[in-house]
Amino acid sequence: MKISALLILLLLQIIWTDSSFATPFRAGAATANVTPPLGIEINGGTAPVTATHVHDELHARVLVLDDSAMRLAFVVVDNCLIDRNLFDAAKALIFQHTGIASNFVSISTTHTHSAGSVTGVHLSEPDAAYRAWLPRRIADAVRVAVNNLAPARVAWGSGSVPQHVFCRRVTVKPGVTYTNLLGAPGDGVKMNWSSPQPEVERDFAGPTDPEVFVLSVQHADGRPLSLLANYSLHYVGGVGPGHLSADYYGIFCEQMKELLGAEKQNPAFVAIMSNGTSGDINNNDFRKVRPSQKPYEQIQLVADDIAREVHRIVKTLTHRDDLKLSAVSTELDVAVRKPSEPEVLRARGIVNGRDRLQLRTWPEFYAREQLILASYPDRVSLPLQVFRIGDLAVAQWPGEIFAASGLDLKQCSPVKPLFNISMANGWYGYIPPPEQHALGAYETWRGRTSPLATNTIPQITDSFLKLLNELDRP
Repeated sequence: MKISALLILLLLQIIWTDSSFATPFRAGAATANVTPPLGIEINGGTAPVTATHVHDELHARVLVLDDSAMRLAFVVVDNCLIDRNLFDAAKALIFQHTGIASNFVSISTTHTHSAGSVTGVHLSEPDAAYRAWLPRRIADAVRVAVNNLAPARVAWGSGSVPQHVFCRRVTVKPGVTYTNLLGAPGDGVKMNWSSPQPEVERDFAGPTDPEVFVLSVQHADGRPLSLLANYSLHYVGGVGPGHLSADYYGIFCEQMKELLGAEKQNPAFVAIMSNGTSGDINNNDFRKVRPSQKPYEQIQLVADDIAREVHRIVKTLTHRDDLKLSAVSTELDVAVRKPSEPEVLRARGIVNGRDRLQLRTWPEFYAREQLILASYPDRVSLPLQVFRIGDLAVAQWPGEIFAASGLDLKQCSPVKPLFNISMANGWYGYIPPPEQHALGAYETWRGRTSPLATNTIPQITDSFLKLLNELDRP
């Protein structure tokens, strides 16, 4: 009996230590077409535009990772803005059908400005039918990705594409009185000017983050399975009138299929581009006049340059299948900047009972925002989430985050490397750091586009650092 027991123990030890018996690291990827019907409002600009053409289809793109003890799901949706309620509805369906709890699912938007409206902003309002339909499509994409789980190996790396990122907030020269779009002087910066004005402009008001980060996933036999890239560029634009388009994010994903020779795989290779901290970053150098371009010309240029850099990075990587996954999350309670009663009365007088589409000027838009913001709760809860893949950390930020905040977390994080995904798990408008609030301009004007207290970013950063210190070590 003693010999038999010893033999059993030895056999079990061999099974536990022999990698051929171990449950493999697995990954699965999938897409779901989320293109809305024509006639829907597009909410990328100040006033809504009606969709009249589909230039390229919109998608929810999914990557699921599984280390046998935990599953993590990354979902990136081709849309401008999606609020937390819709994301939570999708997460509830994901849990119902896959068992992946909401804390282990990150859903973000690309922030393309040429997609159907599901969350109201400026003069646009959500399309009720599209809003009701979208959570199921997002959940379906995750279900298919889980169905596609297969032995896989993972690697990551980063490069730089500095030529396409510029701070869109430009400081005003000392002594110059700049009257903003609301008709009020005093802003220390102006936003999104498209041509040089040396008598007014001084310099960029903040840094850029030129890093392009790549999480590369291969099948066990080396075939590309999926790729999650990350770049801090707001969007490019320059689409045709009334066009639905995934902007450079979608073009990049198609380019990666070609560069990796993965056009005809089964299951399909899935490339994903997530948006980093780009709330104050655009693709326009205000110091130069950009030559006239055809629609999509600049989008193609940006996508090509990023895809080539990502392809270069992937060729240098060594993929592994011995990685462990972990995740931590929290809810951060923050204050909302609500208008006072006199401000509400003044705003009501400016709007004067008119329909949203009857408003024409920025002061009128802003007044309407105050009336909407007055109905907000005094405080809201922000979902903060960090995933860990081996030595790599991924921070998911709700809302539109400035590049300086993302760079600060990368530098201070106890887990390195780290990359940031913004507009994740809920949209809470622009969340500038306090020093940028002090400079004013569009991203700081109180409304649905910037509703939170001016000290929110330091609170978010502190919370992320606590989460990063709680992460299980690989």
